[in-house]
Amino acid sequence: MLGATLTRLRAAAGRWTLLLRSATPRTGRGRRERGSVTAEAALVLPVLVLLLTVAVGTVSAVTAQMRCVDAAREAARAVARGESLESGIELAARAAPAGARIRVDSSAERIVVTVTAEVPIGGGLLPAVTVSGEAVARPEPTGPDPPLMAGSP
Repeated sequence: MLGATLTRLRAAAGRWTLLLRSATPRTGRGRRERGSVTAEAALVLPVLVLLLTVAVGTVSAVTAQMRCVDAAREAARAVARGESLESGIELAARAAPAGARIRVDSSAERIVVTVTAEVPIGGGLLPAVTVSGEAVARPEPTGPDPPLMAGSP
């Protein structure tokens, strides 16, 4: 009698074990795929770092381009008002990114200032981007009596 009861208990325990095993979700998919998350992360992380580097480099390039435009505009305005070319170049150098090249073409009809700069991307790991800004201004009339505009008193 005791033997029969033990046999029934073992059979019941076996059924419960099978039920529990089938109800428990498996977290892994087997030995073949063990470590696949690590391998995927090892492939994805460098791509994410590269994308972040390009994004930061793009923001740096746009900022440098805006500074080049502002520097060219300031220099063109100053030279158009009658300041010397050296003074205009000095103004542009203060507003431009470090290492920018400044070119001023001045004639009787117009003043053209071009500011060009190289922007390193990714700390020099990627090729540098060249950005530039240009401004054109008409020289203001100088002298004791500037000409009056039509319709002015």
